[in-house]
Amino acid sequence: MTINVLLVDDQSLVRAGFRALLARAEGIAVVGEAATGERAVREAARLEPDVVLMDIRMPGMDGIEATRRILAALPAVRVVILTTFDTDEHVFEALRAGASGFLTKEVEPDELRRAVAVVAAGDSLLSPGVTRRVVERFAGRPRPSADLGALTAREAEVVRLIATGLSNDEIAAALVISPLTVKTHVTRAITKLGVRDRVQLVILAYEHGLVGHRAS
Repeated sequence: MTINVLLVDDQSLVRAGFRALLARAEGIAVVGEAATGERAVREAARLEPDVVLMDIRMPGMDGIEATRRILAALPAVRVVILTTFDTDEHVFEALRAGASGFLTKEVEPDELRRAVAVVAAGDSLLSPGVTRRVVERFAGRPRPSADLGALTAREAEVVRLIATGLSNDEIAAALVISPLTVKTHVTRAITKLGVRDRVQLVILAYEHGLVGHRAS
């Protein structure tokens, strides 16, 4: 089954580079390009891609607002943010807006192709070091709208461990339960908290104090 990708970046050379890299991947097709956030929203509505590779900083509508609008209209689309710096504060806002993860523009070809496949399958790009560092640095005060009290003690513990960067298998080993049980807890937590995916769980965990912030 082919994964349809929309490339969004205001630099034509960057788009051409990513298109060339993805052209070598079996099962991935670049179905469209956009140089602005406004065009990205229109193209996403027209093409209904599986994955959008989205630049953050563009003239006019930026990638954060474009991500927000695309996901509001097409919640099944997965957005991966492209950034020059993995410490960019805008990355956090994009993750909060619903992006499923992010990549730096210096990403290796194999990692890019793997990332597209991972998010298309419904998973998130949670690099334990990079994503956690971004969230730790830029997470704001707790949001009262998220009712963490709805989680069972075990579900809250699983969310906390996700936020530390552990995979399902690693969480299963730590809690002495099966990976399938971990997946069930993750699914229930996502449903109860009304979030999209694991990235959103990480953000909530930091915003609500399930994971302490390290001193910088």
